[in-house]
Amino acid sequence: MTAPAVEFRPKRIRLVAGACAVFLVVAFTAVGLLLGNTPTGVIFRVSDQVAMICLGVLLAAGVLLLTRPRVRADATGVEVRNVVTAHRFTWQEVLHVSFPDGASWARLELPDDEYVSIMAIQAVDRDHAVTAVRALRDLHRTATT
Repeated sequence: MTAPAVEFRPKRIRLVAGACAVFLVVAFTAVGLLLGNTPTGVIFRVSDQVAMICLGVLLAAGVLLLTRPRVRADATGVEVRNVVTAHRFTWQEVLHVSFPDGASWARLELPDDEYVSIMAIQAVDRDHAVTAVRALRDLHRTATT
């Protein structure tokens, strides 16, 4: 019998990043629309207003990158996708799954004192993080025995 595949994503950062992204778009849109009515003597054109709104959208997209982390694991290995990078490891390459005291997120311990952070499993998610680490440890234990 093979162990089922699991997938985990961070919970709290997704809510915070979503709210921040909406705030950025709304704030930059409001500022962009209000630029034309300033009594400072500076002349803002429509292109300046559009650029301000686009800047808000770009900043919001950057904040939404924080929602990208994910970890998928099955009986053969684990795939860790962080903000920018993604790695796939077989369970034989992984020494163990750890969550060091005081760390912000879990990590895969690899040979030669190397490790890969698992940003999808964050300390602020508390019970969700505990469940995720236990599931990964169970899969690792099953695959390496």
